[in-house]
This record gives sequence, structure tokens and C-alpha cells, in this order.
Amino acid sequence: MVAESATLLKMTGISKSFAGVKALDQVHLELNKGEVIGLLGENGAGKSTLMKILSGIYTPDTGEIWLENQKLSLRGPRHSQSAGISIIHQELNLLPHLTVAENIFIQSLPQKGIALDKKKLFQDAQQLLDELGFYIHPKTLVGELTVGAQQMVEIAKALSFQSKVIIMDEPTSAITEQETAKLFEIIRSLKAKGIATIYISHRMEEIYEICDRIVVLRDGCNAGEGLSADLKPEQIVRMLVGREMTQIFPQRKGRPGGEVVMEVKDFTRKGVFKNISFRLHKGEILGFSGLMGSGRTELMESVFGMEPVTGGEFMVHGSRVNIRSTQDAIAKGFALVPEDRRKHGLIGHFTVIQNVTIATLKNISGFLQKINFKKEREIADRYIAQLRIKTPSGETVISNLSGGNQQKVIIAKWLESQPRILILDEPTRGIDIGAKAEIYHIIHELAAQGTAIILISSELPEVIGLSDRILVMAGGRITGEFHREEAAPEKIMLCATRGGYT
Repeated sequence: MVAESATLLKMTGISKSFAGVKALDQVHLELNKGEVIGLLGENGAGKSTLMKILSGIYTPDTGEIWLENQKLSLRGPRHSQSAGISIIHQELNLLPHLTVAENIFIQSLPQKGIALDKKKLFQDAQQLLDELGFYIHPKTLVGELTVGAQQMVEIAKALSFQSKVIIMDEPTSAITEQETAKLFEIIRSLKAKGIATIYISHRMEEIYEICDRIVVLRDGCNAGEGLSADLKPEQIVRMLVGREMTQIFPQRKGRPGGEVVMEVKDFTRKGVFKNISFRLHKGEILGFSGLMGSGRTELMESVFGMEPVTGGEFMVHGSRVNIRSTQDAIAKGFALVPEDRRKHGLIGHFTVIQNVTIATLKNISGFLQKINFKKEREIADRYIAQLRIKTPSGETVISNLSGGNQQKVIIAKWLESQPRILILDEPTRGIDIGAKAEIYHIIHELAAQGTAIILISSELPEVIGLSDRILVMAGGRITGEFHREEAAPEKIMLCATRGGYT
């Protein structure tokens, strides 16, 4: 255990309410120099509120914040930064039309008289990037960088403020495995310099790999904490949800092998995937696994009519079809829950009701396409109850819901279209373990009712735990196939790293 003298940050008795609803209740958090703590909690547990208080965005109703034995009364984000606390949000806060150097020093650009001292700007940026081991040119426009490289710019920007504490919110949600490995190297180098990190993530394997200690919030309160080496996953789950979850994945009985509802033969999209063939049965959950760039998502985009193929045949219920658009796919009984729910699955400024019914408005529209608002509300209310969507009302704007509940709304939208074939692309990405378990049960129930499901997931426990059969892709080809009882992480990873179509 780190000695008491190493304590860097202390938050005590932190409470915060919004419109009479308590978001935090007497929360306590300590952080030592050079320590990495994993801050865990279901969506709505209070993690974001606590971090917004620490970064000066919110003022607590009660409680104290101490940094290096100095009491802080934060007056805003700039004050927090000047004190040595920086936050790297999940949605990166960079200006794409400016250079790397300009983004790093945006709040303290060096001047030469009344003009920008570009020579000093690029020299200072290059020195900082070199110290961090980032191979990024300071004159590159940020908009030309990958998300992983942009994240490194955010870290350099944070360190330009002489940060002592860096908060990282879901830092790996949109980066590759290689970029994640580089990020962990950076966190370890910061740790060696005495800089502390608060790491927020839903990915348990990352928490165990990079964090020294785990702190869990539930319903705005401290639910438990401990050293990563001492806590078992089931203990963390119990802290997260307040109950035992010995069976996260529903039990699947038997192996669906009846009616073939869909068959793909030699599907090819030049430069993306080649000669893909597979069958999907009624009531089957067919998993697709593979590393980023393997072609899984692109394949399903073509199945759903979003992108054309350059070769191959497509059979639905034994008849050859030619799906040229998403409208064609929907008409044939397909539905797609996309990987990026904010970009492709939701209309952020619409209400829950509007998002649930947007794909099936023709079914509730009468003369002159006038929407039957009473029927629209009844449909949304039915799914809110059936899928246990946590929302103040159907009139709530969808962007105000947690990630897990947004995902349930997308599922509701497509369930209302009564699909026979449901494609789920990363259905639980970025949501908490309690919401994951609920979505797993929804998937299980749909399959039991006869819906054929294609599941794309980067999480091996998820794809193994849910699927009846798993196809592995690498480099635009199918490189392996496993039935549920024979699937194992090492077998799948071996196939996922094989060469493919380039």
C-alpha cells in the first residue's frame, strides 16, 4: 500500500443535487502520487458528476477538495487546469483546423510582440512530444490524425499545464488495440514521473491491466474499493450492481439448425472483403469476431444495403435477392443496430418516442401522412416497459439518457419493424455491466422467439457467451468457424491474426 505521505488528491464528503435529485451523496476519493485508479460505476452512478466537480465544471453542494495538502475552491475548468488537474473527455476537445502545436498550447500561445512566435511554438511542442515519445509532427493539422494520435495530442496538451492529475474518460472507446497498447505505455511513463491518473472505463480487462486500485460508485455513493490485485471480477460486479450476477450470459439450450433464413455466397467488395460465404438459421445467434479492420462491419453494411458489393449472391428464405439500399433490406425483414449509435442510430435532439417510431412512421400515419400521436406514444410506452428503459418520460430528449438506455431505444426502434434478421454491431460498447446483462437477455429472448441474429463484437467473452456459432474474420476473409461448445479465446485469436485479403 502506498504510504500516507504520498497522498496527492483527496475529495471528502462530496455531494451534488440537480433539481432535487441527488447525483452524489458524501462521496470520498483519494489518489496517490504516480497512482492509476480505475473509477467504475454503471451509467448514472455519479462518475461523470464527480469528475466534472474535480475539473471545475460543477461546484459541489458539500465537501472539500485537497491537492498536495492545499484546499481548493475551484472556480472553473481553467482554475482546475492551473491547479494541475486535466481531463481528457471521451469526445476529444481539439480544433481540427489547427496544428498539433497550436492545439497543445492553445491557451498559452507564445508571442513575439503582437504576433505569434511560431518558431518557439513549434520548438516547445516538439520538445514536449519528444519527451513523451510521441512521433507526431507539431505542424500536422489535428484533423489529419487518427483518433489514437489525437488522444496523444490531448495528453501533451494536459501536460503543457504541468498536470499532476489526469482524468481519462473511456480513452480506448474509439482506438485500435495497437493504439491502446501505446496509451498504456504512456500512462506507465506518467506514473514513473509521479503523475496520477484517474481511468474511467467499462472494460474490465483494461482496468486490471493498467490500474493499481479500483474505486466503485453506485447510485451516487461509494460502493467499495480495493487493490486491483486483490479484487476478483465477481466482487467488482457485486459492487457495481448491488447484487450477485453469477449468470451474466443467459443459458442457450440446443443448437439452432432448422430453416436457413439467409445465405451469402462469395460476397466480395473490392479491397475490403473477398469470397465471404455463410448461412444464418432461424433463431440462431451467429457471432462475428475479429480485430479492428478485419471487415466485419463493412460486410454487414453491404448485407444491409449501405454499400454495394462487386460480386457474390444473396439468398433470403431460399430466393435470390438484390439489396441495393437500406430500404430494400428493411423490406426484406432486416434491421441493423449500428456500431456508432450516436452517428447512425439516433437523432440526438429527438425525444425517446420519436426515436422509437422513426423507422416505422408509415405504420402510424393516416390520411395525408398525418402521424397518429396517440398510437406513437402507446408504442413507445410499450417498449419503455418491455425493455426497462430508464427515462423520466417518453418526451425526454434521447441525448439525456445513459448509453445503455440509448442502446435499448435503438433496439426498440428496430423491434417495432418486426425484423426476421437482426444485425447487432457492437451492441454493448461503452455501456455498464448491468445494462449489458439486460441487453444480453433481450438478445436471448429474441432468438428464442425465432429471430435470426448476427452479433458483431470485439469483446471475446461477449461473442463466446452469446453465440451459437462464431465466424472469425481477418483481412477481409473468414478464417475460422466454431460452434459454441468448442469456442475458446485462444482459438479465436489465432484465427483473427491470420493473413487475409489485401
